[in-house]
Amino acid sequence: MIETDILYAYVKKEDRLKPVADDVVAKIVKGELGVVYASRESLHELYYVSKKEGVSLDEYISRAAALTAIEHLKFIGTTYQIDLLALTLMKQYGIKSIFDAYYAATALNQVPDHTIISTDEVFDAIPGITRIDPHKL
Repeated sequence: MIETDILYAYVKKEDRLKPVADDVVAKIVKGELGVVYASRESLHELYYVSKKEGVSLDEYISRAAALTAIEHLKFIGTTYQIDLLALTLMKQYGIKSIFDAYYAATALNQVPDHTIISTDEVFDAIPGITRIDPHKL
């Protein structure tokens, strides 16, 4: 599973993670990582972050379309089980971001290997999840 930090860096013109994001997405497109999952909630997070940065709705639509067109990247929708698990993880592990909680819940509930590609260390505290730093891919 890939988290929004890398997806967002991929669609931006400039970002500190842009080179790493471009490399990771290239590996996804080539099929080197198999099928990679993303939570559909990442599109919601991307919307809010883009809006906060002054990105127009047209540009956001282009970004979302670019992400959803990536070959070998499959977006997973939420279920009530993921919703409840996300909220429980927030409480149990002190997760502040609802989006991070959704990604953790999705990884635990829907991703076979329970692995997240992310720079965010919040996932390291959750038993059952393996975080891979994208710099090490």
